[in-house]
Amino acid sequence: MSESSLAVLPKSGLEGLKENWRSDLLSGFLVFLIALPLCLGISMASGFPPSAGIITAIIGGMLVSRINGSFITINGPAAGLIVVVLSAVQELGQGDAMAGYRYALAAIVVASVIQILMGFFKSGRLSSFFPASVIHGMLAAIGIIIMAKQIHVMLGAAPEKGSSLFSTIAQIPHSLLNPNYQIAIIGLTGLLILILWSTVKNPLLKMIPAPLLVVLAGIGFARYFDLDHEHMYLFLPDASFLTHHEETVGPKFLVAISEDFMSSFYFPDFSKIATLEFWEAVVSISLVGSLESLLSAMAVDKLDPYKRHSNLDRDLTAVGVGNLVAGLIGGLPMIAEIVRSSANVNNGAKTQWANFFHGTLLLLFVVLFPRLIHSIPLAALASLLVFTGFRLASPKFFASVLLIGKEQLFMFVVTIVGVLATDLLIGVAIGIITKFSIHILRGVRPNNMFKIHFVIEPKDADTLVVSIVGSALFSNFIRLKTALANLENGKTVIFQLNNAYLIDHTVMEFIHDFQHNYESHGGQCQFFGMEYHDTFSAHPLAVRRMRRDNMSRRKSDHYGV
Repeated sequence: MSESSLAVLPKSGLEGLKENWRSDLLSGFLVFLIALPLCLGISMASGFPPSAGIITAIIGGMLVSRINGSFITINGPAAGLIVVVLSAVQELGQGDAMAGYRYALAAIVVASVIQILMGFFKSGRLSSFFPASVIHGMLAAIGIIIMAKQIHVMLGAAPEKGSSLFSTIAQIPHSLLNPNYQIAIIGLTGLLILILWSTVKNPLLKMIPAPLLVVLAGIGFARYFDLDHEHMYLFLPDASFLTHHEETVGPKFLVAISEDFMSSFYFPDFSKIATLEFWEAVVSISLVGSLESLLSAMAVDKLDPYKRHSNLDRDLTAVGVGNLVAGLIGGLPMIAEIVRSSANVNNGAKTQWANFFHGTLLLLFVVLFPRLIHSIPLAALASLLVFTGFRLASPKFFASVLLIGKEQLFMFVVTIVGVLATDLLIGVAIGIITKFSIHILRGVRPNNMFKIHFVIEPKDADTLVVSIVGSALFSNFIRLKTALANLENGKTVIFQLNNAYLIDHTVMEFIHDFQHNYESHGGQCQFFGMEYHDTFSAHPLAVRRMRRDNMSRRKSDHYGV
């Protein structure tokens, strides 16, 4: 996009609605088609009633879009929160699903208050404290857990009750060999559609959301297999070479939702607020929800053709308010969701009104067409979640982390194993401790671990010099990030790195993003002293460490002299 077009930013508020309602309504409609099946699937995978995810998306669209600090993000339930919410339901309910649901709602309410306070005290920047590889490892572990649980649903099978995660994974081959064949046909067809549709290049065809095709195919199969009525069937009865097993199908394989939307509201139960399990759920929901929301908002900003920047603190406060309302009436927690937000950008959305329209359409649909929602097979929704889980833990993801450096892959894998073997909070803590250990082994001084040393000074009227001394790490660069965010646009910013002992991947990634954003607003960035560093891989954002043979003479390269 040219600089002239960047200058003509879409208006906001009611003026923005008047100016852009056509493009925003179209995008909101297309996002609604994606969101409906995902909200249902995420909700049931989280141990909540199917309507809970829709309630959240409605609040995210109709309320949060009016008070948030972003422009084209879509707010709603996300696959990344399935694990923490399901864990809260199971731990707090102790076998009673409805009680666990209401206890989890209470945890969401308390977590939302924490999010509101974080936004109010401008804590959005604290997301930078978590190393990139650890966050990616956490998301990959969540993807593996989602796949492990939803593959069974997609095949119409069920692991043994009370199974541990590793036991659930170990039972996947048994479910593959012994599926409920009609349900498996629905689930595998949905998965095949998602895989094939991801290869389509035609822009007109890409406007048709793949989740919609999965749902329509699933409804068609459900009608053909008569899932509305419980009955038994014999798969391929005329195939004499097969061992025949009678299978039972019926409404239990379809989405169960009330025809009266008002009956979908439930209220939180705070009676376990004094227990350790309750506060573990609160911390998990607030931590994962806040991190994912902030990271998604920043990622969507990079996709925005108008190069607008979200107010992350305001956005976090708005999400907290949305979660407070959702938790009080029976909804899931929400985040700024990356997949639906990306679709929103690709569909031509200009303002927050696209999010508003998406929420409004969900409300109209769930009120007017609940019977149609009931006809959606659970296996079709499970295929969506299996595909989503695979994308979170794709082998390509492992390969891309390895390209950055072997130590990044090590932290990534350690975090995954930690989350799978313990729980999400402990797994993330293990990843962060591993990162600290690696930095200590590389010679970072303890007094530099949480404190960065830098100076920003003018060289002339149009040039600023940022001199970094010592180590710039994920755990200490927040002050640098804040200082750079306050620089005036349109100047030349020189990064003087000849005295920087070590720059880790998280900081390299931040500097790269800063350069991209600053130069898109008319500025320029230059880097001096890079030649004194070794990198741990060929990747441009790999960790950089001062070569020992240059330690004594590095100070001579000042401003490139």
